[in-house]
Amino acid sequence: MTMKTLLTAAAIISSAVGAGSAPVSHSTYHSTFARLGLATADGESAADFGALDQRDLAISDIQELATIDVDPGALPPAPWAKADPADSLYRMAREALSRGDYKRAAEIFHRIPERYPQSEYAGQALYYEAYSLYRSGDNADLSTARDRLKQLKTRYPAIAKKDGAILLTRVCGELAKRGDEDCAASINSAALGDVEVTGGSTATIQGSQGRPCPSEDDDNDDRIAALNALLQMDAERAMPILQKVLSRRDPCSVGLRRKAVFLVSEERTTETANILMNIARTDPDQEVREQAVFWLSQVPGSTGLLEGILKSNADENIKEKALFSLSQQNDPRAQQSLRDFAQSESESEELRDKAIFWLGQRRSAENTEFLRNLYGRMKNQELREKILFSLSQQRGAGNEQWLMNIALDTKEDIELRKKALFWAGQSGVAITDLARLYDRMADTEMREQIIFVLSQRQSDRAAMDKLFDIARNEKDSELRKKAIFWLGQSRDPRVQQFLMDLINR
Repeated sequence: MTMKTLLTAAAIISSAVGAGSAPVSHSTYHSTFARLGLATADGESAADFGALDQRDLAISDIQELATIDVDPGALPPAPWAKADPADSLYRMAREALSRGDYKRAAEIFHRIPERYPQSEYAGQALYYEAYSLYRSGDNADLSTARDRLKQLKTRYPAIAKKDGAILLTRVCGELAKRGDEDCAASINSAALGDVEVTGGSTATIQGSQGRPCPSEDDDNDDRIAALNALLQMDAERAMPILQKVLSRRDPCSVGLRRKAVFLVSEERTTETANILMNIARTDPDQEVREQAVFWLSQVPGSTGLLEGILKSNADENIKEKALFSLSQQNDPRAQQSLRDFAQSESESEELRDKAIFWLGQRRSAENTEFLRNLYGRMKNQELREKILFSLSQQRGAGNEQWLMNIALDTKEDIELRKKALFWAGQSGVAITDLARLYDRMADTEMREQIIFVLSQRQSDRAAMDKLFDIARNEKDSELRKKAIFWLGQSRDPRVQQFLMDLINR
């Protein structure tokens, strides 16, 4: 699954289950998620939201995918030296690792450099012994893994440089979590600058300006790995280091600062909200500022800070993130702020659109009443469409009938009536009501829309029955053709015979 697919799924599920029931979790984090601007607030096509059967999914379904670690050595390379004396041992060790038998794999990998130091497999075996010990995970194995990786650096520097540094950082992160002071100091130093984790003292990387600048999503960069390792430590030790990283302004620190913003939001302290707010105000990188506002969504008590952003001269991207973050606050004041923003004519249409969207994702009597009243006062056509969509997301509040009333109101714009009819259908209005409406509706354009709405309820046999009825008995040939077309797109088992009967007339 690609990250783009994952993020799209996360956004759709977030909107489907509603912000009130499942706020975005830290464990869904990928920096791209914060950059998305939650694009689903703009998209309300039938394909994305037409049938919100995703409501029975949970954010936890996404979390498991999103937290999959980028593993620097999940499976060793396939055997490549059949004549090598260690070939059979390497195959056995590789097979044990693939089964998850880490103790056995480590034991066999250890034999290869010990018995056959000149083997082509010796370097890989030493690395994968360390990896197997790391995956085994007890204190003694982690300490041995650290020792093996130090040996790797001395004996096989090319392998150590490629994968060993990342694995050593992870091993040290685990040891630091368990109280190893040498590893804790090493991780701290590596997170702050261009030094590498050694498991004891840290070594400055010569010619650091020649190293590529790290991306915040590159878990194969030892500097990012060192920042990730800070999550294993308590907030009291990790937060000062993260603040030092965030104070850097050298060009290569941008990726580190973007990663550090998320890590700060993970370390829940009394200062977390203020630190994120300071980043949002002062960091020179637009993306860092946006992510700081985005992650305020997960810090309780941030409503006042977010209101300040909305009242400031912040750019629209920052304000958009603030609207999302307000929507995630379990605070009545935050919902009122969204309502105030949605009706403010001094704000841009795009931002008011976002506020209306997020109000629709938090079901409450106050939001329902507000959106219905706002629809009556609103003159902007596109924002009225957004209100129709947002109300359709609040099932069980009588909005299905309210939408049907809009659809039936001949004083309304025809496009709004069609939108209201569509979202009423997606909200679960009874098929019998749609069928009766078709029979008494005089407007051909609205009858065509009812056919389309019925076609989107293929799992409902009554909807298919009505389409068959229209296809057989409708006097308007164009409407009959529409019904036949949508029947042809369905998987109803009766369609094949129906089409054959038409052909054979």
